[in-house]
Amino acid sequence: MRKNLSITGGIFPMPVLLIATYNEDGSVNVMNAAWGTMFSRNQVVLNLTETHKTVKNIKERKAFTVSLADSHHVKEADYFGMVSGNHTPNKFEKSGLTATKSEHVNAPIINEFPICLECTFLEYGACGVIGNVVNVTADESVMTGDTVDISKIAAIAFDPYTHGYYQVTERVGEAFQDGLQLKKSHLS
Repeated sequence: MRKNLSITGGIFPMPVLLIATYNEDGSVNVMNAAWGTMFSRNQVVLNLTETHKTVKNIKERKAFTVSLADSHHVKEADYFGMVSGNHTPNKFEKSGLTATKSEHVNAPIINEFPICLECTFLEYGACGVIGNVVNVTADESVMTGDTVDISKIAAIAFDPYTHGYYQVTERVGEAFQDGLQLKKSHLS
C-alpha cells in the first residue's frame, strides 16, 4: 500500500554542491546547494533565487565553480548552507578551507573538495543559474589511473525527507549492461 506525502524535494539522492564565486572585493564566497544538476552534457543548472549573494556574484563575475561535497567535510558544507554571504561576508575564511583561483574561469576552486566543475555563466531564468562547464578537475586521491573513482570521493547526498546527509560509495550495478538480459528477452 502506498501513502500520500506532502510535497517536498522528493527526489533522492540530491547532490550536495558547493558553489564558489568571488565577492566584489575579491574574497571567496561559497554556498551549499542541493538543488542542482547537469542540464546537458556540458551545462549545469542551479535552482537558486536571485537573493543569494552567490547569484549576484555569478552575474557580476560571469563565472563560478561547482564542487562535490564529501563526507570528510560535512561540517563545512553544512555551514555554507546555513550562513548567508549577504550577512557574513567572511564565511569562507571562518570555514578553515582554502581556495585556488581557477586557470579557466574567474572563480575559486575549493582545494579540499575532490571534484570541481569550472563554469562560465550563461543565463539566469526560470530554472535559476545555467552555466557552461569549461573544465573539470579532480584531486589525484580520488582517481584510479585517469578515471575518477566514485568510491574514493565519498560524495554526500542530501535527504530532503529527514534533512540528513548520506555518503554515496557502494557500486551496485553496471550501467548499460545490467538491463541487457531483459532487453534480450523482449527481442526473443
